[in-house]
Amino acid sequence: MSLSLSNRVASFASAWVEALLPRVCFLCGGHGDGQRLCPACVAGLPEKPVAHCPVCALPSVDDIVCGRCQRDPPAFDATIALHLYVFPMDRMVQALKYRGDLSVAAYFGRELSNALPYPNYDLVVPMPLHVRRLRERGFNQAVEIARHLGRAHGLRLGSGTVRRVVDTPPQADLPWRERKANMRGAFACDTSLDGQRVLVIDDVMTTGASLDALARSLKAAGAAQVDNLVVARTPPPG
Repeated sequence: MSLSLSNRVASFASAWVEALLPRVCFLCGGHGDGQRLCPACVAGLPEKPVAHCPVCALPSVDDIVCGRCQRDPPAFDATIALHLYVFPMDRMVQALKYRGDLSVAAYFGRELSNALPYPNYDLVVPMPLHVRRLRERGFNQAVEIARHLGRAHGLRLGSGTVRRVVDTPPQADLPWRERKANMRGAFACDTSLDGQRVLVIDDVMTTGASLDALARSLKAAGAAQVDNLVVARTPPPG
Protein backbone atom coordinates (compact mmCIF):
# COMPACT_ATOMS: atom_id res chain seq x y z
CA MET A 1 0.00 0.00 0.00
CA SER A 2 1.39 3.43 -0.95
CA LEU A 3 2.14 6.01 1.73
CA SER A 4 -0.57 8.43 0.56
CA LEU A 5 -3.15 5.64 0.38
CA SER A 6 -2.25 4.41 3.87
CA ASN A 7 -2.66 7.97 5.16
CA ARG A 8 -6.13 8.20 3.65
CA VAL A 9 -7.10 4.82 5.10
CA ALA A 10 -5.88 5.94 8.54
CA SER A 11 -7.92 9.13 8.30
CA PHE A 12 -11.10 7.29 7.28
CA ALA A 13 -10.58 4.70 10.03
CA SER A 14 -10.12 7.41 12.62
CA ALA A 15 -13.31 9.15 11.49
CA TRP A 16 -15.30 5.91 11.80
CA VAL A 17 -13.89 5.23 15.25
CA GLU A 18 -14.79 8.74 16.38
CA ALA A 19 -18.33 8.31 15.08
CA LEU A 20 -18.87 4.99 16.82
CA LEU A 21 -17.33 5.63 20.22
CA PRO A 22 -18.81 7.94 22.88
CA ARG A 23 -16.88 11.22 23.01
CA VAL A 24 -15.25 12.09 26.31
CA CYS A 25 -13.21 15.16 27.13
CA PHE A 26 -9.49 14.69 26.41
CA LEU A 27 -8.51 16.53 29.59
CA CYS A 28 -11.00 15.76 32.34
CA GLY A 29 -12.66 12.59 31.01
CA GLY A 30 -16.11 14.12 31.33
CA HIS A 31 -18.78 14.39 28.67
CA GLY A 32 -17.39 16.32 25.72
CA ASP A 33 -20.70 17.45 24.18
CA GLY A 34 -19.67 15.80 20.93
CA GLN A 35 -16.35 17.64 20.96
CA ARG A 36 -12.85 16.60 22.03
CA LEU A 37 -12.94 19.03 24.97
CA CYS A 38 -15.82 19.86 27.28
CA PRO A 39 -16.92 23.51 27.55
CA ALA A 40 -15.30 23.92 30.97
CA CYS A 41 -11.89 22.75 29.73
CA VAL A 42 -12.19 24.88 26.60
CA ALA A 43 -12.71 27.92 28.82
CA GLY A 44 -9.48 27.13 30.66
CA LEU A 45 -7.19 26.82 27.62
CA PRO A 46 -4.15 29.12 27.63
CA GLU A 47 -4.74 32.04 25.28
CA LYS A 48 -2.04 33.97 23.48
CA PRO A 49 -1.02 37.39 24.85
CA VAL A 50 -3.58 40.10 24.12
CA ALA A 51 -0.91 42.40 22.66
CA HIS A 52 1.37 40.58 20.25
CA CYS A 53 3.51 41.12 17.18
CA PRO A 54 1.37 40.62 14.05
CA VAL A 55 4.32 39.02 12.25
CA CYS A 56 5.69 36.47 14.75
CA ALA A 57 2.87 36.40 17.36
CA LEU A 58 5.20 36.99 20.33
CA PRO A 59 4.22 39.55 23.00
CA SER A 60 4.58 43.12 21.78
CA VAL A 61 3.43 46.53 23.00
CA ASP A 62 0.21 47.76 21.39
CA ASP A 63 0.25 45.03 18.70
CA ILE A 64 3.14 46.69 16.85
CA VAL A 65 5.79 44.75 14.91
CA CYS A 66 8.41 43.68 17.45
CA GLY A 67 12.02 44.83 17.33
CA ARG A 68 13.24 41.39 16.29
CA CYS A 69 10.98 41.29 13.23
CA GLN A 70 11.96 44.86 12.34
CA ARG A 71 15.68 44.07 12.55
CA ASP A 72 15.51 40.71 10.75
CA PRO A 73 12.16 40.36 8.96
CA PRO A 74 11.11 36.75 8.31
CA ALA A 75 9.92 35.65 4.89
CA PHE A 76 6.34 35.18 6.11
CA ASP A 77 4.04 38.18 6.40
CA ALA A 78 1.86 37.43 9.42
CA THR A 79 1.15 34.81 12.08
CA ILE A 80 -2.00 33.92 13.97
CA ALA A 81 -1.49 31.63 16.98
CA LEU A 82 -4.49 30.54 19.02
CA HIS A 83 -2.81 29.40 22.23
CA LEU A 84 0.41 29.33 24.18
CA TYR A 85 2.28 26.04 23.98
CA VAL A 86 1.94 25.20 27.67
CA PHE A 87 -0.21 22.71 29.54
CA PRO A 88 -2.63 21.39 28.39
CA MET A 89 -1.91 22.30 24.75
CA ASP A 90 1.43 20.48 24.88
CA ARG A 91 -0.31 17.26 25.95
CA MET A 92 -2.85 17.53 23.16
CA VAL A 93 -0.22 18.20 20.48
CA GLN A 94 1.89 15.28 21.72
CA ALA A 95 -1.13 12.97 21.72
CA LEU A 96 -1.70 13.84 18.07
CA LYS A 97 1.92 13.61 16.90
CA TYR A 98 3.18 10.63 18.88
CA ARG A 99 0.05 8.61 19.72
CA GLY A 100 -1.88 9.19 16.51
CA ASP A 101 -4.97 10.68 18.19
CA LEU A 102 -6.52 12.12 15.03
CA SER A 103 -9.57 13.32 16.93
CA VAL A 104 -7.25 16.02 18.32
CA ALA A 105 -6.44 17.05 14.73
CA ALA A 106 -10.16 17.42 14.05
CA TYR A 107 -10.55 19.61 17.13
CA PHE A 108 -7.57 21.78 16.14
CA GLY A 109 -8.90 22.03 12.58
CA ARG A 110 -12.23 23.32 13.83
CA GLU A 111 -10.47 25.86 16.07
CA LEU A 112 -8.36 27.16 13.20
CA SER A 113 -11.40 27.28 10.94
CA ASN A 114 -13.22 29.47 13.45
CA ALA A 115 -10.20 31.79 13.55
CA LEU A 116 -10.67 32.49 9.81
CA PRO A 117 -14.27 33.64 9.46
CA TYR A 118 -13.50 35.32 6.10
CA PRO A 119 -10.57 33.44 4.57
CA ASN A 120 -8.97 35.14 1.60
CA TYR A 121 -6.35 32.64 0.42
CA ASP A 122 -5.70 30.79 -2.80
CA LEU A 123 -3.93 27.83 -1.22
CA VAL A 124 -3.50 26.12 2.15
CA VAL A 125 -0.09 24.50 2.68
CA PRO A 126 0.49 22.21 5.69
CA MET A 127 4.03 22.15 7.08
CA PRO A 128 5.68 19.25 5.20
CA LEU A 129 7.45 16.32 6.82
CA HIS A 130 10.46 14.63 5.29
CA VAL A 131 9.48 11.34 3.67
CA ARG A 132 11.50 9.32 6.20
CA ARG A 133 9.72 10.86 9.16
CA LEU A 134 6.39 10.56 7.39
CA ARG A 135 6.96 6.82 6.95
CA GLU A 136 7.88 6.46 10.62
CA ARG A 137 4.86 8.38 11.88
CA GLY A 138 2.40 7.23 9.23
CA PHE A 139 0.75 10.64 8.87
CA ASN A 140 1.52 14.36 8.88
CA GLN A 141 -0.26 16.08 11.76
CA ALA A 142 -0.30 19.43 9.91
CA VAL A 143 -2.05 17.79 6.94
CA GLU A 144 -4.67 16.25 9.22
CA ILE A 145 -5.34 19.65 10.84
CA ALA A 146 -5.38 21.51 7.51
CA ARG A 147 -7.75 18.98 5.97
CA HIS A 148 -10.55 20.09 8.31
CA LEU A 149 -9.89 23.79 7.74
CA GLY A 150 -9.80 23.41 3.97
CA ARG A 151 -13.06 21.49 3.97
CA ALA A 152 -14.77 24.06 6.22
CA HIS A 153 -13.88 27.02 4.00
CA GLY A 154 -13.64 25.38 0.58
CA LEU A 155 -9.94 26.20 0.32
CA ARG A 156 -7.57 24.29 -1.93
CA LEU A 157 -5.23 22.05 0.06
CA GLY A 158 -1.71 21.95 -1.36
CA SER A 159 -0.20 19.16 0.72
CA GLY A 160 2.17 18.21 -2.12
CA THR A 161 3.07 21.75 -3.19
CA VAL A 162 6.27 21.87 -1.14
CA ARG A 163 8.65 19.02 -0.36
CA ARG A 164 10.92 18.74 2.65
CA VAL A 165 14.11 17.74 0.89
CA VAL A 166 16.47 17.79 3.85
CA ASP A 167 15.87 15.46 6.80
CA THR A 168 16.83 18.01 9.43
CA PRO A 169 17.36 17.08 13.08
CA PRO A 170 14.29 17.85 15.22
CA GLN A 171 14.22 21.56 16.02
CA ALA A 172 13.42 20.82 19.66
CA ASP A 173 16.87 19.22 20.05
CA LEU A 174 18.72 22.38 19.01
CA PRO A 175 19.48 25.67 20.77
CA TRP A 176 17.39 28.59 19.53
CA ARG A 177 20.25 30.23 17.61
CA GLU A 178 21.05 27.07 15.63
CA ARG A 179 17.53 26.41 14.40
CA LYS A 180 17.57 28.91 11.52
CA ALA A 181 20.79 27.43 10.13
CA ASN A 182 19.36 23.94 10.58
CA MET A 183 16.44 24.77 8.26
CA ARG A 184 18.43 26.40 5.47
CA GLY A 185 17.53 24.75 2.15
CA ALA A 186 15.16 22.30 3.84
CA PHE A 187 12.22 22.86 1.43
CA ALA A 188 11.71 22.81 -2.32
CA CYS A 189 8.68 24.04 -4.27
CA ASP A 190 8.38 22.96 -7.90
CA THR A 191 4.96 24.54 -8.47
CA SER A 192 4.44 28.05 -9.83
CA LEU A 193 2.61 30.16 -7.24
CA ASP A 194 2.72 33.47 -9.11
CA GLY A 195 0.70 36.08 -7.19
CA GLN A 196 -1.00 33.55 -4.91
CA ARG A 197 -1.91 34.15 -1.28
CA VAL A 198 -0.80 31.15 0.77
CA LEU A 199 -1.86 30.11 4.24
CA VAL A 200 0.58 27.80 6.05
CA ILE A 201 -0.77 25.48 8.74
CA ASP A 202 1.32 24.04 11.58
CA ASP A 203 0.72 22.71 15.06
CA VAL A 204 3.41 24.56 17.04
CA MET A 205 5.58 27.59 16.31
CA THR A 206 8.72 27.85 18.44
CA THR A 207 11.37 30.13 16.94
CA GLY A 208 9.66 30.35 13.56
CA ALA A 209 12.75 29.01 11.76
CA SER A 210 10.84 26.21 9.98
CA LEU A 211 8.04 28.55 8.97
CA ASP A 212 10.55 31.14 7.76
CA ALA A 213 12.34 28.58 5.58
CA LEU A 214 9.04 27.31 4.19
CA ALA A 215 7.87 30.85 3.41
CA ARG A 216 11.15 31.56 1.58
CA SER A 217 10.55 28.53 -0.62
CA LEU A 218 6.95 29.58 -1.32
CA LYS A 219 7.94 33.14 -2.20
CA ALA A 220 10.77 31.91 -4.41
CA ALA A 221 8.03 30.07 -6.33
CA GLY A 222 6.14 33.35 -6.76
CA ALA A 223 3.77 33.53 -3.77
CA ALA A 224 2.73 37.13 -3.12
CA GLN A 225 1.71 36.59 0.49
CA VAL A 226 2.48 33.89 3.05
CA ASP A 227 0.68 33.88 6.40
CA ASN A 228 0.92 31.34 9.21
CA LEU A 229 -1.96 29.90 11.18
CA VAL A 230 -0.79 27.75 14.08
CA VAL A 231 -2.46 26.07 17.00
CA ALA A 232 0.10 27.12 19.62
CA ARG A 233 3.05 29.47 20.07
CA THR A 234 5.94 28.67 22.39
CA PRO A 235 6.46 31.46 24.91
CA PRO A 236 9.73 33.39 24.62
CA PRO A 237 12.60 32.01 26.72
CA GLY A 238 13.23 33.35 30.18
